Amino acid sequence: MEPNRGRKRFSVVRVTERDRPSDTTGVDGEAVASTPQRPDAHTAASDEPAAGRALVHTIDFAAFCAREHPTLARALALALGDRELGRDAAAEALTRAWSRWSSVSQMDNPAGWVYRVGLNWGRSRLRRWRREHVTAFPPDLGASTAEYDDRLAAALATLSPEHRSVVVARFYLDWSEAVTADALGIPPGTVKSRLSRALSQLDDRLRSDR
Repeated sequence: MEPNRGRKRFSVVRVTERDRPSDTTGVDGEAVASTPQRPDAHTAASDEPAAGRALVHTIDFAAFCAREHPTLARALALALGDRELGRDAAAEALTRAWSRWSSVSQMDNPAGWVYRVGLNWGRSRLRRWRREHVTAFPPDLGASTAEYDDRLAAALATLSPEHRSVVVARFYLDWSEAVTADALGIPPGTVKSRLSRALSQLDDRLRSDR
């Protein structure tokens, strides 16, 4: 009797594993209709939050451009010494900001990031111009700044690019020394020393022009 019971238990286990009802089989073994899937509705629902985030992302960047672009373009024109170059630098920097806006928008000062990128791009263009146009006379960097005070533009043009960028950020953009340092990627102490030297040079230049 023991062998029979053993075989019977094995037989039950084997049948249960082999004939376990599938998802489309009822309890009594009869086929039942499977629940229809609606992938289109599910996909559309899951895409709605992503579409909303993309819209907010675009609106946020558009508002940033409308608010900051004019000021940044003028600041870069002063810092680079050329109005057209300043506009191009602002456009290039904003294009790069858009491509990584999800991270740039989270910065404490997104405009500072754009200013720094525009400065680097503009300086690179000037260096390339100088290499391609070797001449005894430097380009007239102040020729396109007629919309600004002539004396101030001429005085700023006498400063080095590093000193000029600090003066523009500190006084034209009205950033604090800490914000200026963060935007330009330099220590606050460097901002102070460059600012002090630049203001001294500007004062001497403006006094001599009186």
